[in-house]
Amino acid sequence: MKRILEFVWPVTGVLAVVVSLWLLYQEFHGNAIGTQVLNQLRALPPHQYALAFVATLVAYAALAWYDRIALRHLGVTHISLLFVSLCSFTTYAIAHNIGATVFSGGMVRYRAYSTQGLTAAQVAVLVALCSLTFLLGTLLLGGLVLVLEPAQLHRLGGILPDVLTESVPARIIGVLCLSVVGLYAVGSIFHFKPLIIRGFRLEYPRPGVALRQLLAAPLELLGAAGIIYFALPEVGNPGYFVVLGVFLASFSAALASNAPGGLGVFELLFLKTMPAVPQAKVLAALLVFRFFYLLLPLAISLVIVLLFERNRLHEAFGRTHVGQPDPEKDHPDETRLNGGTLGR
Repeated sequence: MKRILEFVWPVTGVLAVVVSLWLLYQEFHGNAIGTQVLNQLRALPPHQYALAFVATLVAYAALAWYDRIALRHLGVTHISLLFVSLCSFTTYAIAHNIGATVFSGGMVRYRAYSTQGLTAAQVAVLVALCSLTFLLGTLLLGGLVLVLEPAQLHRLGGILPDVLTESVPARIIGVLCLSVVGLYAVGSIFHFKPLIIRGFRLEYPRPGVALRQLLAAPLELLGAAGIIYFALPEVGNPGYFVVLGVFLASFSAALASNAPGGLGVFELLFLKTMPAVPQAKVLAALLVFRFFYLLLPLAISLVIVLLFERNRLHEAFGRTHVGQPDPEKDHPDETRLNGGTLGR
């Protein structure tokens, strides 16, 4: 079953990309949209690009906080903030672009954190908690949007069943989302029994950890949505609250599709849910988002990975030369206590 899933995930992602790109082609067939988008990108003033870049920094700073929170839950305190930030940045930059975030993120994190003495089980808990943090943030912000502005779900008319896009059902869905978040907070405060799935045990974090989760995840999503908001033109901009609601729906669907970088899926849903904004302006904003949030971090992360692996190879050859044992293999307990650094 596991081997089948290894093929299902990539195939699902590729199919999602192909179908979405075909639908986008049908949407723009016969229109010179490329020229319009290019003109829109040129028309954006420098301060909007600067604000989009700042929003990107906020989003990735919050993502680094995800890892810090998970390490705090594990009781790991010896890893430097710089190492955690670089590991988190690299993990999300790669995972967001290639899809299958849990699996790809787990591999990158294990490679990095094992050099700091973390076991495979600890890394698995860290990955699970980071994923849970994102889910909590999505439920919290999504719930607030639906409760405060249930009409937002009207934008998904034709995509979701009509019964779900009415104000009353939308508000009920929002209350349910907030209830899940509230139940999680209560479980943390009153120490509910741990969640056990197929032998994997995930305990409710301490209240201080749970509180940090409920701050970090919304901050990341607010920053990511801000990139698109600042990249939209001032004239005709629907407002941050609308952009946030559309972003939550589109980004969640893109992640669920497992399409690499949400390619096609993200753009298609954004265009369908913002019909009042000219398509060229929406696509230009989405291109700015892809550059700042996906492509630029990916390019930087690849350099970080190459430097990291070069240093690891240098260490391995150095130990072989002088006949020293590999601390990760011969002294796992000592490695677990002492760890190392990304740059050594």
